[in-house]
Amino acid sequence: MKTEILRMLKSTGDYLSGQQLCGMLGVSRTAVWKAVGELREEGYVIEAVRNRGYRLVEGADVITQAELASMLHTQWIGTRLEYFDETDSTNIRARKLAEEGAPHGTLVVADRQTAGKGRRGKSWVSPAGTGIWMSMVLRPAMSPMSASMLTLIAGLAVVRGVKESTGFEAMIKWPNDAVLNGKKICGILTEMSTEVECIRYVIPGIGINVNIDDFPEEIRATATSLKLEAGRSIKRSLVIAAVADSFEYYYDIFMKTCDMSGLRDDYNKALVNLNREVLVLDPRGQYKGKALGIDNEGSLLVRREDGNISAVISGEVSVRGIYGYV
Repeated sequence: MKTEILRMLKSTGDYLSGQQLCGMLGVSRTAVWKAVGELREEGYVIEAVRNRGYRLVEGADVITQAELASMLHTQWIGTRLEYFDETDSTNIRARKLAEEGAPHGTLVVADRQTAGKGRRGKSWVSPAGTGIWMSMVLRPAMSPMSASMLTLIAGLAVVRGVKESTGFEAMIKWPNDAVLNGKKICGILTEMSTEVECIRYVIPGIGINVNIDDFPEEIRATATSLKLEAGRSIKRSLVIAAVADSFEYYYDIFMKTCDMSGLRDDYNKALVNLNREVLVLDPRGQYKGKALGIDNEGSLLVRREDGNISAVISGEVSVRGIYGYV
């Protein structure tokens, strides 16, 4: 009921009387009063004026089960929604749910992670009230060989979602880091479970720096947050809803071919490395070259200094700008 009351208050933008809410929900005035009280305890500012009713004062950065459910307008992402005030990791939680049979599109969100992690086992700082920590359970009918490209889909979704919710022109540092003004705002970790050449499930985990005010010294030069760039707090539920909607949009296009052919142009337009000099940190020997964009398999095409073109495969190597992070 809290979710429905939130939706109604958000959609009207004005006062709704207790009687109107009772009639639309088919509940008593006491039930409405109790639900409004619970929403206030969660952090919402709801005005109550005699003979006018209730009005939601927007602006509070609240993440709850009801808030997320009221913001999502997706077709299949979030049909099952799991929210935690605190958990070890949304990827770990999503994997457990997947093993228990959670359906395609299950969305897991937490306000705080105690064991968040990034690529190559690196820890991901994820304190309460500051970022977006979300994971999805996907059950795509395709070859495991194509699953790595879902990480690129997630990167596209973050860039589009950030633009739609904040107006910021974020870009992608291949393969999936979202960057703003040359600094990282998002990390993505995709994990997969397979069985006899079939995918059981894929878990893309997304961490976005939203309202973080400061970073540890070791990453301060390469990391930023939406708040630091905007100079104001950002409502996280707006960004989550926009990213989920964008992921659904790109995923549905991707699944028509199970490669990047339908999204290659979109990806390359968002690629901050495009036509720039890059340093490829390959364990077999690093080299410099110019990034030409991705191919249909999501590999980064790099023209080496000798003129030869190499396809850099995600997961095997890292790519850095010649003079900095990007």
